[in-house]
Amino acid sequence: MNHMRPSDGLFLLLAYLLLWVVLLCCDATRRSRESEARIALERTIVRSYALTDLCLSGEARYTRHLSQADIHAPFQDHPLALEHFPSGSLIPPPPHLARRTTP
Repeated sequence: MNHMRPSDGLFLLLAYLLLWVVLLCCDATRRSRESEARIALERTIVRSYALTDLCLSGEARYTRHLSQADIHAPFQDHPLALEHFPSGSLIPPPPHLARRTTP
């Protein structure tokens, strides 16, 4: 009779998870090799157009690049206006606006 000990189940689970990690690493290596040509093309485009800034989102001007935003851009209608764009909820306010001031 073959009886499985509780530790055998744990070892099977660990072997299964290890197999997935190995497969994911192989896939990441394959994808990185495939994307080398695309990255080289993108580098050429960036150099030829002299692009300098990272675009975080294409929605609102204050979420495209944080260094290019003015401090009142999120409050286009009034300071209590609701956020119109989903990416605005992912970007925290600038540190100087989040600081607490004591009166």
